[in-house]
Amino acid sequence: MNVPYDLTSYVRVLKMATTPSREEFFQVSKIAGAGIFLIGFLGFIIGVTMGLLTGGL
Repeated sequence: MNVPYDLTSYVRVLKMATTPSREEFFQVSKIAGAGIFLIGFLGFIIGVTMGLLTGGL
């Protein structure tokens, strides 16, 4: 694998990067939290369904 070791390209990326505003951070946090909740809820529903179908509950 040919990985470039040009320091100027890394510096350019770091100069372009900015800290998110408070509103951006909260929006991303809400979206990520909703995704985690949705995946967890879906797993719970699948687990309950499998338990009911196999007679485990």
